[in-house]
Amino acid sequence: MVFTDIALRTYNHSWRLDPIVRSLLDTDFYKLLMLQLIWRLHRDTHATFALINRTRSVRLADVIDEGELRAQLDHARTLRFGKKELIWLAGNSFYGTARMFEPEFLAWLRDFQLPDYELRTVDGQFELRFAGPWTHTTMWEIPALSIVNELRARAAMRGKDRFALDILYARAKARMWAKVERLRTLPDLVLSDFGTRRRHGFLWQRWCVEAVKEGLGDRFIGTSNVLLAMDTDLEAIGTNAHELPMVTAALAEDDATLAEAPYRVLDEWRRIYGGNLLIALPDAFGTTAFLRDAPAWVADWTGFRPDSAPPIAGGEQIIDWWQAKGRDPRGKLLIFSDGMDVDTIEQTYRHFDGRVRTSFGWGTNLTNDFRGCDPDGDDALAPISLVCKVVSAHGRPAVKLSDNPEKATGDAAEIARYLRVFGDAGRGVQPVSV
Repeated sequence: MVFTDIALRTYNHSWRLDPIVRSLLDTDFYKLLMLQLIWRLHRDTHATFALINRTRSVRLADVIDEGELRAQLDHARTLRFGKKELIWLAGNSFYGTARMFEPEFLAWLRDFQLPDYELRTVDGQFELRFAGPWTHTTMWEIPALSIVNELRARAAMRGKDRFALDILYARAKARMWAKVERLRTLPDLVLSDFGTRRRHGFLWQRWCVEAVKEGLGDRFIGTSNVLLAMDTDLEAIGTNAHELPMVTAALAEDDATLAEAPYRVLDEWRRIYGGNLLIALPDAFGTTAFLRDAPAWVADWTGFRPDSAPPIAGGEQIIDWWQAKGRDPRGKLLIFSDGMDVDTIEQTYRHFDGRVRTSFGWGTNLTNDFRGCDPDGDDALAPISLVCKVVSAHGRPAVKLSDNPEKATGDAAEIARYLRVFGDAGRGVQPVSV
């Protein structure tokens, strides 16, 4: 285990010493799983991704220097998958499956490079877009979010002396460890790190992952960050994300094909993956609509990841559906990952304990919780709700409805059309903090 004096490294920060993205493996595992599917079945599809700041009160372009942002983005474009990394991907077992990644796919990754980007500033916000083949633009999502979030954190800490930084990190460490001590009381807890996309910084995420691994032992099952999984001998965790049904839906030629889109993409997924990777993400166009029209075979999948409904309500809805389909929920899995922190993890764990298997993805509130830690009383380190979403496919607008309308993305006219097709049942406004 390697311990880093994070305060000292922060105090002496130079991006040339500490580039924000160090490797193309510094991404979420589900990006590689989805990339293999896209490479196999949709390599001719073009998709555009865009940065979306849902916390509009934070004017990112007033905080982050555009030149620094371009330098970090340009550095990420110089990265290639290393020989050691490709050997690890080829030889490691993921979810109990050897050779998860095809040799031809890994050979293709050898020459992979992040494509170019478009960046401009509009009214205090960055307009950052990535257009091109879906096989390439999809891989910008996590690096772009990591870069913007860490540049914001660096800007907030710029000018602080070594003593202030020592106090800042000491308080953040104590705060995080207190959460770990509470989670220790949950005997059957299953927890993983999902914190790459909105982390405070790479070094801090690594410290958090190593601390939780030490504190929770085998109850901490892994990390979604592939580089950290490789470096810390942890399992790489992840399945699929909203972009798959969003792109499939955007390419639908009519309303009937649109209604079938969420299930067509799951059918593609099960043709490539199985077992514990058969996790459905039901809320892209509303969980109620998804469950209402789901084919019978979806009930035989391993589980669901309810992502934008309140966790207990969302879990109960899925349990009711399993029971209506004649399935025993005790053999199924619910993965909760939407803004989870120690309070909601405890509440959700206790509510479902013994009724269904549960697993928790601990994200922003693990790797970026500095609220109240700054000795100067500043809140500039408070996390914001920043996402990088697919916004079009072959030039056609992409939409996410979500169970929470505050998380919806897309053109207003297209959102109205999707609501006509899928309905509005079960959707309700909830505050979005991260």
